[in-house]
Amino acid sequence: MATDRGTVSFIVDQLSGADDVSAKPMFGEYGVYSAGKLVALICDGQLFIKPTPGGRAFAGECAEAAPYPGAKPCLLIDPERWDDGDWLVALVTMTAAELPAPKPKAPRKPKRNGAPPVP
Repeated sequence: MATDRGTVSFIVDQLSGADDVSAKPMFGEYGVYSAGKLVALICDGQLFIKPTPGGRAFAGECAEAAPYPGAKPCLLIDPERWDDGDWLVALVTMTAAELPAPKPKAPRKPKRNGAPPVP
């Protein structure tokens, strides 16, 4: 079941108090970014936050589940908690602070189409 865009918009709106939050389509679902880091996934209409020690402590009794087959378990946030924007912002901000910076992407190599390289 694909995630409804309304669900994604609602979650991003709730996270508007966090640093530079956005959602991007990923493999038919959505990745949620804060401060340039992938902090959460929205899959099958559910919100999964990447687990960090501080996030686990802050979330308390929170189920963990894989957002898709083969994925590492993440904190599965109950939809009833989505209405508490301040709580979500605190959790995402804490998670982003504990996650490592993304690795820089290697520059793309120019495509070779059989033509000789231009000097």
